[in-house]
Amino acid sequence: MGRYVARRLLQMIPVFIGTTLLIFLMVYTLPGDPVRGLFGDKGADPATLAAMRHQLGLDQPILQQYWNYMSGIVLHGDFGTQIASGRPVTDVLGDAFPVTLRLAGMAFLLEIVLGIGLGMVAGLRAGRLADNAILVFTLLIISIPVFVLGFIIKSVFAFQLGWMAPNVSNEAPWSELIAPAVVLGSLSLAYVARLTRTTMAENLRSDYMRTAVAKGLPKRRIIGVHLMRNSLIPVITFLGTDLGALMGGAVVTEGLFNVKGVGGTIFESIVRREGTTLVGLVTILVLVYLFMSLIVDLLYAVLDPRIRYA
Repeated sequence: MGRYVARRLLQMIPVFIGTTLLIFLMVYTLPGDPVRGLFGDKGADPATLAAMRHQLGLDQPILQQYWNYMSGIVLHGDFGTQIASGRPVTDVLGDAFPVTLRLAGMAFLLEIVLGIGLGMVAGLRAGRLADNAILVFTLLIISIPVFVLGFIIKSVFAFQLGWMAPNVSNEAPWSELIAPAVVLGSLSLAYVARLTRTTMAENLRSDYMRTAVAKGLPKRRIIGVHLMRNSLIPVITFLGTDLGALMGGAVVTEGLFNVKGVGGTIFESIVRREGTTLVGLVTILVLVYLFMSLIVDLLYAVLDPRIRYA
């Protein structure tokens, strides 16, 4: 197991370099000038613009800029400086990530509890009324776009019933993040429920399940150990990759509820052409994806004893 983990960590290095290089090239080759954008409609003389580009290193070749950026991260943990405010990008990340971590954590918990719970009920009662009702419910959720679901929740629970504030405050307490978490995790919840239901329904007809029943094992052990551990392997794969998507894909949700997290910061960085901030945020998300994929692979051996890593 130790050799496998070490080998996977070494494999992450070229993947991380290639991914960040691609992101860096995409961001810094987009049309528009972030330095000129600082002055708005007033404009500035060419000498001032050239001096600021030189100070920020934007006049260097793109590969040299990437080398300087990666060297700062590896050697000093420096993700650069935000152009508009002059704040270190690490400070911007420090303000945005805790909010999104709480939001993504609540959405992720919702996926696990309700998604797997509904999937188990549907899988154990395949073809019955409960199964059909859950399939219709999840299909309805999948069919509704995220921004429409968010607008409906705000309109009903905030404006009509007054049970919640329409927007999340800057402090972003847990109570105000419930509605955004429901919106953020609803689509993934539906996929988890349907995936759990499908794998359980298939494994119920497998030979090892018939053998477990024939041996007279308790029903709780048959379902909890034999059925669930094998059925959760594809679900764990989806959940592992989805956690990174929850952290980076909350742009629409955070925009709807005015959440000052990673999604909102990414959107503002794109609008303002803040390439340094945008690359720093995406770099962290790449690391999250890489380590979550490693954790998912290690969980395979926990769920299925037949899987061994050399």
